[in-house]
Amino acid sequence: MIKKEKVEGKDKGDIMLYALSTCVWCRRTKQLLKDLGVSFSYIYVDLLEEDDKDEIMEKIEKWNPRLSFPTIIFRKEKCITGFKEEEIKKELNK
Repeated sequence: MIKKEKVEGKDKGDIMLYALSTCVWCRRTKQLLKDLGVSFSYIYVDLLEEDDKDEIMEKIEKWNPRLSFPTIIFRKEKCITGFKEEEIKKELNK
């Protein structure tokens, strides 16, 4: 089982952040979610074992065929790729 890290906060539905540990935009996205005080989970894809990485990349590809990071999935219905502060804030206010 792939271990997700959990950040506690206000429940705005299931929010999943797929990120790279070395990516500045991924760090900024993670910090934005923390600053907004929402509960979310995240996985640093580059730190996974090869088999787990392949499994996660398949999941990401369904939402984001370009496989770019960060990729955020909101409530299993909306995907935002990249650090798009206003779009993320708008999605969280739904």
